[in-house]
Amino acid sequence: MSDRSIVLSARNLHKTYGKGDAAVHALTDVSLDIYDGELLCILGSSGSGKSTLLNMLGGMDKPDSGTITVGGRELSKMRDRELTRYRREDVGFVFQSFNLIAELSAKENVAMTSKSRALTTEMLELVGLGDKMNRSPTQMSGGEQQRVSIARALAKEPKLLLCDEPTGALDFETGRQILVALEKLVREHGKTVVIVTHTQEISRMADRTIRMRSGKIIDEQVNDNIVSAEAMEW
Repeated sequence: MSDRSIVLSARNLHKTYGKGDAAVHALTDVSLDIYDGELLCILGSSGSGKSTLLNMLGGMDKPDSGTITVGGRELSKMRDRELTRYRREDVGFVFQSFNLIAELSAKENVAMTSKSRALTTEMLELVGLGDKMNRSPTQMSGGEQQRVSIARALAKEPKLLLCDEPTGALDFETGRQILVALEKLVREHGKTVVIVTHTQEISRMADRTIRMRSGKIIDEQVNDNIVSAEAMEW
């Protein structure tokens, strides 16, 4: 990865919730870099700290100590307005829940973050929904709804796409379709994508995998034998 530029750098992140005997050490001395155009998998079981880490990378939560630097800017030193702009313009979020507005069409949901009509259409076509953009979420399958949420995240042209258990609410076949779509974004369109998951098999499609346990990074591996999302089973 050393030949790629660094999109985001996190150093010595600590986060504790609660105090005394009730304290939960969500992150302990976590450091990582995210490289331009890579597919990074952050792997860990429930309670490992992976979602807490993702929320910090996206500017939705702050560490108790440590730094997160993006484009020469440190998130903890940003004013509220700057941090809002970072979340709105630099980072795209995809969650386990689709968070779509049922009363709006797919196109209207994506247009909420898009800079233009043309970009809205382009992003829906990119995730394979060019022929369904006028349908409402209630007329779509779970996988289609998740692809709308991906298109919505991409429509603001973020530098980084953060996905928190994007297949968690989907059956296997539908989940694999989502992974194929995310894989295409990286391999064919040069996007930078981070997938947080508890499913070990998903790490096989990543350029690099960071494993977490009890709020710490316990292992980091570059994948020399990447498996296509289409070929994976779990």
